[in-house]
Amino acid sequence: MSVDELFAAVRADPTHYGALMQLGTALAERDNAPAARTVFEQAVRAHPGAVAPRACLGTLLADAGEHAAALLQFDAALALDASCREAHRGIAVIAEREGRSHDAQRAWRRGFPNGSIERSQYRGDGTPLRVLYVTSALGGNIPMHHVLDERLVDVVTLIAESAPDDITLPPHDVLFNAVGDADRCARALAHVARIAERSRAPVVNAPAAVLRTGRVANAERLRALPGVRTPRMAAFGADAVRAPDGAHRIAAHGFTWPLLVRSPGFQTGEHFERVEGPEALAGCVASLPGSTLLAVEFVDGRGADGAYRKYRVMAIGGRLYPVHLAIADGWKVHYFRAGMHDRADRRDEEAAFLRDMRAALSERAVTALEQIAADLALDYGGIDFTLLPGGDVLVFEANATMVLAPPDADPRWDYRRAAIATAIDAARELVALRAAVIPRSTPAARGAPSSETPPSS
Repeated sequence: MSVDELFAAVRADPTHYGALMQLGTALAERDNAPAARTVFEQAVRAHPGAVAPRACLGTLLADAGEHAAALLQFDAALALDASCREAHRGIAVIAEREGRSHDAQRAWRRGFPNGSIERSQYRGDGTPLRVLYVTSALGGNIPMHHVLDERLVDVVTLIAESAPDDITLPPHDVLFNAVGDADRCARALAHVARIAERSRAPVVNAPAAVLRTGRVANAERLRALPGVRTPRMAAFGADAVRAPDGAHRIAAHGFTWPLLVRSPGFQTGEHFERVEGPEALAGCVASLPGSTLLAVEFVDGRGADGAYRKYRVMAIGGRLYPVHLAIADGWKVHYFRAGMHDRADRRDEEAAFLRDMRAALSERAVTALEQIAADLALDYGGIDFTLLPGGDVLVFEANATMVLAPPDADPRWDYRRAAIATAIDAARELVALRAAVIPRSTPAARGAPSSETPPSS
């Protein structure tokens, strides 16, 4: 049933268990958490003895940071069914986020005695390439569902924090470390390292390489490369920043205004603010989560037309692949909010970048990007950047948590399809070559590589 049909079913019978659960799940899958929460709250009221609505509601509450309310739902679910894995997993995730590692491990053991393992449904022909896809319960994972296509590979997902030291790993040809955020998931990366040692299979994205890519570490290391500029960056205790003399503390480290402040471990501009002056600091940081905040130098990277640009280049298997250019009027640039669909001139500029990266950027800039990719030493990663007026590459972010997703069916995005398909193909080939196995594939499954978007090396 469609979402509209499910809404109609719930309006007709607000207590219908199946309609409520399907609607709540559909809304959650569409990232409409507030609406999904309302639906699951109704399901809990209508069916107080059912386990699943409480587990689903608890998960949404936990994702919203409402840990106490989430734990009430998880505890209620376990009172009804002590084996409810979703509740045990939710309790474990909350404990991980709060740094209560002992409580987290106890919850993992209760719900997943041999680790939280989920197998996909392989839908291809012949013997598949078997991938062990290791993720973190805290998020910060590399979204790879467009690359690890179930028509091509057999994927088993393992949550790193849930794996006991003596875990029996499922058979696999290659281990893909999907834990990509070094600021958010340092403990998970330590788990991945132990899993990789136990696995002995080839690894994509070694945990040690990922661990080097935290924002502050990158800023300090990459600025030494020729043609590369990184903003000055420093970590402060959140309480110190929120204190009455927080602005003075930051200024004492050489920062000036405007200043960017962010909570580490978040992507897509979440919990990331621009502070215009010292008097505005307290109000801007009051709602930022976490015990640590990053102060980031604001480097004005606007072009001659006054617009802000953010290029993304993927580094896959040692080669560079251009995948998008977002152009926006505001300083916080992300493709999904840049308004590219309304500007044909900006889409034309992006198309030129995707067709010929070297011509769009300059030989000097591409050389700088190649040096950044070599320094990162990631099998799969990406670089978000802009060009400064003098030609230097200003790096915003460089790590493994970069999304490769085909655009939607709108014909306005036809010019983007070949470049993204080429990068997805490169990632698939990387996984296959690392395992020394070439999986069977079809043009429809692989996407159609185009000679118009040659990778740069």
